[in-house]
Amino acid sequence: MPEPKKPAAKADEAAAAPADKKEQVPGEGPQLSELTGLFVVKPESVTATKGKDITFVAKVDSSNLTRKPNMKWLKGKWLDLGSKAGKHLQFKESYDRNTKIYTYEMSIIKVVDGDAGGYRCEVTSKDKCDSCTFEVSVQGRSGDGHLITLFRTTSWRHLSDHAGEDAGDLDFSALLHKRERKQEGPKEEVDVWEILKAAKPCDYEKIAFQYGITDLRGMLKRLKKMKMEIKKSDAFLRKLDPAYSVDKGKKIQLSVEVADPDVPIKWLKNGQEIKPSAKYVFESVGNKRTLTINKCNLSDDAAYECVVGDEKCFTEVFVKEPPITITKLLDDVHTVVGEKVEFEVEVSEEGASVKWMKDGVELNRDTAGSKYRFKKDGKRHILIINEATKEDIGMYYAFTNGGESKAELEVEDKELEVLQSIADLTVKAAEQAVFKCEVSDEKVTGKWFKDGVEVQPSNRIKMSHIGRIHKLTIDDVKPSDAGDYTFVPDGYALSLSSSFLTYPPKIHLDASGTGNKNTIIVVAGNKLRLDVEITGEPAPTVCWMKGDKVVAEAEGRVRVETRKTLSSFVIEGAEKDDEGHYNITVTNPAGEDKAELFIKIVDVPNPPENVKCTSVGEDYATITWDPPAFDGGVPIKGYLMERKKIGSSRWTKLNFDVYESTTYEAKKMIEGVLYEMRVYAVNSIGVSQPSANSKPFMPIAPTSEPTRLTVDDVTDTTCALKWRPPERIGAGGIDGYIIEYCKEGSKYLQDGSQLEKNQYRVKGLPVGEKMLFRVVAVNIAGRSPPATLTQAVTVREIMEHPKIRLPRHLRTKLIQAVGEKVNLVIPFQGKPRPVVTWFKDGIPLDDRTVGIRTGELDTILFIRSAERTHSGKYTLSVQIENMLDSADIHIQIVDKPGPPIAVHVTDVWGFNAALEWKPPKDDGNCEIIGYTIQKADMKTKEWFTVYEHNHRPSCTVSDLVMGNEYSFRVFSENICGLSDEPANLFCVPRSSLAYNPPPYKERDINRSPKFTAPLVDRSVVAGYTTAISCAVRGYPKPKIIWMKNNMIIGEDPKFLMQNNQGVLTLNIRKPSLFDGGRYSCRAINDLGQDEVECKLEVRGPSPQTSD
Repeated sequence: MPEPKKPAAKADEAAAAPADKKEQVPGEGPQLSELTGLFVVKPESVTATKGKDITFVAKVDSSNLTRKPNMKWLKGKWLDLGSKAGKHLQFKESYDRNTKIYTYEMSIIKVVDGDAGGYRCEVTSKDKCDSCTFEVSVQGRSGDGHLITLFRTTSWRHLSDHAGEDAGDLDFSALLHKRERKQEGPKEEVDVWEILKAAKPCDYEKIAFQYGITDLRGMLKRLKKMKMEIKKSDAFLRKLDPAYSVDKGKKIQLSVEVADPDVPIKWLKNGQEIKPSAKYVFESVGNKRTLTINKCNLSDDAAYECVVGDEKCFTEVFVKEPPITITKLLDDVHTVVGEKVEFEVEVSEEGASVKWMKDGVELNRDTAGSKYRFKKDGKRHILIINEATKEDIGMYYAFTNGGESKAELEVEDKELEVLQSIADLTVKAAEQAVFKCEVSDEKVTGKWFKDGVEVQPSNRIKMSHIGRIHKLTIDDVKPSDAGDYTFVPDGYALSLSSSFLTYPPKIHLDASGTGNKNTIIVVAGNKLRLDVEITGEPAPTVCWMKGDKVVAEAEGRVRVETRKTLSSFVIEGAEKDDEGHYNITVTNPAGEDKAELFIKIVDVPNPPENVKCTSVGEDYATITWDPPAFDGGVPIKGYLMERKKIGSSRWTKLNFDVYESTTYEAKKMIEGVLYEMRVYAVNSIGVSQPSANSKPFMPIAPTSEPTRLTVDDVTDTTCALKWRPPERIGAGGIDGYIIEYCKEGSKYLQDGSQLEKNQYRVKGLPVGEKMLFRVVAVNIAGRSPPATLTQAVTVREIMEHPKIRLPRHLRTKLIQAVGEKVNLVIPFQGKPRPVVTWFKDGIPLDDRTVGIRTGELDTILFIRSAERTHSGKYTLSVQIENMLDSADIHIQIVDKPGPPIAVHVTDVWGFNAALEWKPPKDDGNCEIIGYTIQKADMKTKEWFTVYEHNHRPSCTVSDLVMGNEYSFRVFSENICGLSDEPANLFCVPRSSLAYNPPPYKERDINRSPKFTAPLVDRSVVAGYTTAISCAVRGYPKPKIIWMKNNMIIGEDPKFLMQNNQGVLTLNIRKPSLFDGGRYSCRAINDLGQDEVECKLEVRGPSPQTSD
């Protein structure tokens, strides 16, 4: 319902809120769309007809959203309609990829009374949200009961004003609902607050639902204030009631009783003091003080206070406004297009607000524009449509807060009768042509058209309108006047046509916009269809020619199709040979006309040619190519380049804008990787096929200069240089080095050919000269920067004392086993080269089994297979003239020792025997570090170690069995290990110690099989070998049978059955899911049998296991 004009005073505005504010649906609050604006189209409030379908549409713009929005349709404040989807409520969602707009639809199938009320749709996306509200009213519903109306217009406006931010939204939706009810007598007004104060807290929610209260939080706040304990007042004997209610136009009295009859009081309205007037009357009778408010209106709906000294008492006055009813309903209107339409309704009070709607869409001054006008005349409200059109057809509604009315508008087109139509004319040139028609309406005007173009009057062309007759007169007819003439009456969907013919033929060829005059450009491969309009009477004959050859009217790639006024020249799949001059000739008895045109065939260019790489760098390469041999008939605009790695099938574009030059530098390439290039030519028609691939090329760069160039040695005629490889080598690698030298002040000369090593000795240098040296690294990309010495080198030999650099491990005795090899590398220094001599035990070394090799900087002593005779002291001597240096190396070759000797038993007592022996004769050329003693019972002849690493040549052997015969053996041990042969000893115990056992009583050990350890249920993973086992006891040895699911397991290679001292094991190799089941083991002998079983579960491998 439209919102009426509000009073200017702020207090009056608050007081008039319940009656004047626009009705809100439950849950309606400030719309977030004002902040975020996600909605492009919002659902609108409508009035639905009971039993019909209705659809609401909402559109959301997702162009600025990071994820898909979430839409909720709600009824009231909390009811989510998504959970109610079904035959009655249907939801639909769609998405437009071009506009990035989501469209959400909610359809209510066969509207019922219960669908009326307030609705809300909410859209959220991450941190953004938006919502909008709309209302649905159902036709045919009667007014609501007086109880709810009274409560909502008197009590709840006050509650919402004082609840602050916690206040809920008001639910006035029931005012729009109309139900057919039986006429009932007036109901007694109910004070809901008195009911709530007397009720239990557990009944609050039930009472709130019964009386339509939606803001439970605000209700509880106000109820809490009302239940607060009233403090005893010293100034007031009786205070104001909490609230008063009065009908609009009636008077009301507010009274208090004060303790002091002479005390002055003040009356306040919304905090402002009230002055006595005709409207506000103050009365004072004894202790009673009364404020009378006459003719209450909506501005009197406010909070009032009575002030006595420092004490106050408060109350609120609620003014009830009666609903506005419709006393005269709307009437249906039937009219024609262009007529004025008026809808009139009469209401019960003047100045009331009326809301107009058309097909559920509200009409107001902001949205109606100039099409609709709204007029008020006392109680009459009029909707005026200035000029009715077909679009205005529909149902129109008038709403007040106490009723509604509707009417249907039907609009039809005006009909115009044609009394005389226009006749076709055939005249000759220079004659007069007159077109005439007659219509039923003399006031009708119109326009004349020739071939759809309006005819303008001139000295030769005249138009006249006399009564119902319209004429068009053309004097001095020309061939250009031929055509179709039409008269169109203004304001009617009607036209009258005729044809005007003349004799000479005419070719109407339009080749504009195609370049030169009558030049038609066709892209090769496309279809050309040139439609040429031809006029003339009688119908002219058409002839197409290319040069001297006539184009036949037949089926084919190049053909002519002719109709009455149109000749079409068709080329299917244009080719280069179709290019040329074409002529068209039209003739009839009245004359002849010719036209010439040129058809040009254009195409994409041929691919560029001769693509090649001319130079490369570390990460770039320069590519050149030749323009294509054929440019396609139009100039080349530029080129597109692509490259790819050798072995890859993915081509990478190097430019998106055409490149005009035929030389291009490709950058951002990887050094050391082979690439190929190809080029496309581009003209205005399109892009050519790619050129042939260039030869593979590799971006590479020279290395950096060699590092750490130093002089290693200088003689009278040579200089030895050393250096390290460059820090940056790159993908090109290093092919070698070039050594250059020169005298100070002269040019560098190259010495020898390219080197691969990192050292070189330059020979043939002049003695005493100062020389400069430099080294250059070379690869496929060329020479690197040179590495130079900081100063010149004087070519002269330098004397250096001889010195042996003995390795640390040779400064102590070197111990090796027999058969091992000995390889001693001992570096030395000295200049000039010293003389090296080897000695053994002070005698020059002369042994063919010992090899010696001496180099420039070291000497090597090598023994392929060491023997004990190679042990001794070796001396190395290096000598330069009278300067000498020497070093001693001690070598010890060791072997396993021999067995001990003289092993004997010195004493035997109880269960013990004492042994002694002597060290072996051969100690293996090293110290004996211990002995190992073993014993063996002559019955079992199994050897057991008694002692290991026994250092003394004696020991005592314990735990012997009296009466048994024993054998002993002793091994000697050194750093090479135990001796190969032991020293053996046989020992017979003394007879006095012999043990006479009692006679042995044979025992019957036969027994039936009995499992001592059962099979256990197992769960295993498929593919992993597993085993199940048990233990059995029985004599004679039982026969073992394994079974699966009571079937004997035969010689299946998947199963391996083992029996080790009564422990039975069944191994299952890589079980599958089919190997699961019940396994049993049965043991059988002559005395009986026993059986155990278990369950084996085989699980499939988990995804992680299979990976």
